[in-house]
Amino acid sequence: MISVPPTPAAVSVFTDRAPKPKTRMNGKPYIYAVYSECAMNIRLKKEEKVKVLCADDLYGIMQRVLVRESRIDRNREHLWTVSLDNAYRILNIELVSLGTINKTLIEPMEVFSIPLQKRAVKVILVHNHPSGELTPSERDKDVTDQLIQVGRIMHVPLMDHLIISEKDYYSFMDSGLLKELEQSLKYVPAYEIKRRYEKAAIEIGKKQGNNEGKKEVAKQMKKEGYEIEAIMRITGLSKAVIGRLKVE
Repeated sequence: MISVPPTPAAVSVFTDRAPKPKTRMNGKPYIYAVYSECAMNIRLKKEEKVKVLCADDLYGIMQRVLVRESRIDRNREHLWTVSLDNAYRILNIELVSLGTINKTLIEPMEVFSIPLQKRAVKVILVHNHPSGELTPSERDKDVTDQLIQVGRIMHVPLMDHLIISEKDYYSFMDSGLLKELEQSLKYVPAYEIKRRYEKAAIEIGKKQGNNEGKKEVAKQMKKEGYEIEAIMRITGLSKAVIGRLKVE
């Protein structure tokens, strides 16, 4: 489960030129590791700089990151960001938070800080559930909903959110949950909601007449539970007209 506020961790995973020493795990390609008192960098060989076209592509790497050493406390939740370039290649993997056995604390700006520095064009969120239960919690969904909107504002869209264990993973994108959350208005700024509805009203107005277009938008807003005053501000319709509109 992911929660706020942040507890930053100075741990990074990079795909830069690798230092020594190197270790080999389960016959897999070498992963280069260097440890220090406050940071741990994992540098992947050139062939590991994969394109992430699906969740499987990334899980193979993140699974090894999760199990590579007992130095990382696998009984605690970890939250990583994966920065991607325009060709979907991994630019950077950053551990931004180290939490408890069932919770990791984040701040949206911490999540997007490194991707922005790396000039990423897309980002993937990854966190582990030490229990092995991969079903996203309500808090996992809520934080993902929030980060989708932050990504839109930053022009670095959230491409997926993986919940991983040592044996399997859950993908928000593959399950359809990411698409569902992208339709949520919970964390959409008020000005953006107004812009969307005004655009919808114009489009409907072109087909049905300006006033009818506004009524259709007002019906949709009523259906979604918006206050009458908010509908009045966005559509320009009177309270009486809005009150008479029937919502199916």
